[in-house]
Amino acid sequence: MKGPVVLLTDFGLRDHYVGVMKGVIFSRVPEAVCVDLTHEIPPQDVRAAALTLRVSYPYFPEGSVFVCVVDPGVGTERRALVIRAVGRFFVGPDNGLFTPVLSADPGAEIRAVEAERFMLPRASTTFHGRDLFAPLAAEILCGRPLSEFGPRITDPVRLEFPTPEPIPGGLRVPVLYVDRFGNLICALRREEAPEGAFRIVVEGERVPLVSTYAEVPPGTPLALWGSDGFLEIAVNRGSAAELFGKDPEILVLFS
Repeated sequence: MKGPVVLLTDFGLRDHYVGVMKGVIFSRVPEAVCVDLTHEIPPQDVRAAALTLRVSYPYFPEGSVFVCVVDPGVGTERRALVIRAVGRFFVGPDNGLFTPVLSADPGAEIRAVEAERFMLPRASTTFHGRDLFAPLAAEILCGRPLSEFGPRITDPVRLEFPTPEPIPGGLRVPVLYVDRFGNLICALRREEAPEGAFRIVVEGERVPLVSTYAEVPPGTPLALWGSDGFLEIAVNRGSAAELFGKDPEILVLFS
């Protein structure tokens, strides 16, 4: 058996959807270990799911099986994929969700699943998490070779992510994601920051670059390098999204 099954969806936890996916996996592999990465991806937000996967998968052991179901095209002609990349397995729809892991591993093995062979009996057109992707994860745990899932492909859907825009004297940095605390996660990683001194301006207001939220008084905006290495605009004990909006102008200006 491979490593844990890691579930990433936009299903939430109020309904039964996540539970029955686990039931399908346990029915076939009773000893499986399922980890809930998150089920609170905003509905149909494939980009947010891809970003979450990007910053999360390295913390799981090689052999882990990621089942990623944020699937606004469920029931259409979009392909289902099984992927071996970065030492791990990934199962889900071909809608760009796997862009980060494919970018990290140019030699990834990508298979377009012959879905009819692996669907549960009386499968629905609206719940492939239960009827297709959970069974695929169980098959991987049981050791089925990837070559048996379907033909190898080289043209998976890939997403384009925003990048910093050069402007006179600095960079305009877009927001990638807003977390549940209202922190604005920006498209600038620490290793990409300009050399030398710079200042950060949000909607015309200069904000200090600090190491921890508590370095400024409560209610005060700040910038820091977040736990995943991205520039983060936050408010100590508050919400940057409420203060500045979810897509403010963020400038990194060379001093």
